[in-house]
Amino acid sequence: MFKNEKGFTLIEMLVVLLIISVLLIITIPNIAQNNQMVRDKGCEALVKLAEAQVQAYYINEGGMPTLISDLETKGYITQTTCPNGESLTLTSEGKVTSTP
Repeated sequence: MFKNEKGFTLIEMLVVLLIISVLLIITIPNIAQNNQMVRDKGCEALVKLAEAQVQAYYINEGGMPTLISDLETKGYITQTTCPNGESLTLTSEGKVTSTP
């Protein structure tokens, strides 16, 4: 009477769950590892942006900023901390670096 029932058996569902679990086990560590790389690349980009803003400050203000906070208070940059937690510092030559 019920010979034409269609659906998944318990074993088929377990196989599908096993495949999904294996895929998650493979991808989650890669995502966590790439997350740190993205933060580091974001810090490199922020350093380059800050160096460009030092030059803009020099052109507009007629002199080099003495502290990185000078760029922030005058609106040339919005943050002095990188996404990976490192702080931006300014050398006397106008070079911007990141320090942990």
